[in-house]
Amino acid sequence: MKTGPAEDQQETKQYKVMPILFAMLLSGFIGLFGETALNVAITPLMGKLQVGPTTIQWLTTGYLLVMGILVPISGLLLQWFTTRQLFTTSLVFSIAGTIVAALSPSFEILMVARVLQAVGTALLLPLMFNTILVIFPIEKRGSAMGLIGLVIMFAPASGPAISGLILANLTWHWIFWISLPFFIISLVCGLLFLPNISKLTKPKIDILSIVLSTLGFGGIVYGFSSAGGHGEGGGWTSPVVIAALLIGGISLVIFCIRQLRMEQPVMNLRAFRYPMFTIGLILVFICMMIILSSMLILPMYLQQGMALTALAAGLVLLPGSLLNGLLSPIMGRLFDKFGPKWLVIIGLAVVAIILFMYTGINANTPVGMIVAMHLFMMVGISMIMMPAQTNGLNQLPSEYYPHGTAIMNTLQQVAGAIGTALAVSILSAGQTGYLSRVTDPQSPANQLAGFTTGIQHAFIFALVLSVIGLVCSFFVRRVQVGKQAGQGPMH
Repeated sequence: MKTGPAEDQQETKQYKVMPILFAMLLSGFIGLFGETALNVAITPLMGKLQVGPTTIQWLTTGYLLVMGILVPISGLLLQWFTTRQLFTTSLVFSIAGTIVAALSPSFEILMVARVLQAVGTALLLPLMFNTILVIFPIEKRGSAMGLIGLVIMFAPASGPAISGLILANLTWHWIFWISLPFFIISLVCGLLFLPNISKLTKPKIDILSIVLSTLGFGGIVYGFSSAGGHGEGGGWTSPVVIAALLIGGISLVIFCIRQLRMEQPVMNLRAFRYPMFTIGLILVFICMMIILSSMLILPMYLQQGMALTALAAGLVLLPGSLLNGLLSPIMGRLFDKFGPKWLVIIGLAVVAIILFMYTGINANTPVGMIVAMHLFMMVGISMIMMPAQTNGLNQLPSEYYPHGTAIMNTLQQVAGAIGTALAVSILSAGQTGYLSRVTDPQSPANQLAGFTTGIQHAFIFALVLSVIGLVCSFFVRRVQVGKQAGQGPMH
């Protein structure tokens, strides 16, 4: 269909951008909402499905594992299948998984449903990024990516609070029944308005690369998730964790060497030759580690250290997450106008200051102050994520878009697994170290003090990450329109 640059430009103008964005963003929101919505239902589900904590954690670990395996090969899929084929397949998996989950009578069937849901989300996320890069010119991408930022940040953050409200009035099945109509609306809207926008090159499929990618990224995600308390591994000294990390690490090294030697790699690592893409990737990686480790340890302290309910803890974090979502499109417009550099520097400075304040958190810290600190931290995050991500992807030539989005989304999954595992380990080490120095470690006062010390140490870890990110941010420069990536993907 595409025969020349003039026709490409004409076709660009004919895209029904708003319906396409609506279909992508709605399905993305519900998919990512489902990623965390089940978290607050974990405890009641253990009783209802008659399984232990190690087994029930597979609902989270299995989801992360499927994402870690499928997202890396999404660049290949984007070159083999049309936009409509991938979107439809993604929504069919999501709808099937949601229906199966809503009807699940047992843990095994619910586990199958979670895998189906993860396949749908893993296919959708890279497709969403790639579509935005193609249908928007480079000078307008910030605003569009800001809307994606709204979805990626607000959906998982709102999951626990919304599902907490559902569980207070209905059964856990309704978490899925309520999601179902939104997926169906997205599918219908996509079928009506979404054109085939990607260029199919159908590169040779290298089975060994796919195997290495699966073992590599799957092993790393599973190993860190298990070390951080998910799955059956449990702890860094577990043979399962050590084996998973070793196999994952070795497979990844071989995978990377192989990709650099191939003419048509599954994941084109030559994208790292573009410095703004690499710096953007580092900043996004650090940001995801900070966000996901904070989203884990802060609710833990609100519930265990300050005796709030799960719903109350979710509501404490909701204003910051909501503000972050609302600010993402605004930051996108500021990015389009002023570029990324000062947005990112100011954002990381704000995050570093708030994390420094978090290192002094204790049981007497007013809840209102925690809400305020979280609000400011999420404002800072909104200034970092989208500008760093968009500026990095803008520098890539159009043929690298599928690979760039695959690398970016894959490393976000890896960052989440690594960040949460390290945060939990540092928390545990800080708590153990404190209790080993007191005379009565079993007393409630010492237990609380030990837990508080562990939490503070975990925030020191996040603070160090933010300082590293702040140093990197000074090397960010705006990618100029018409340079590096050319004048946009369709030219």
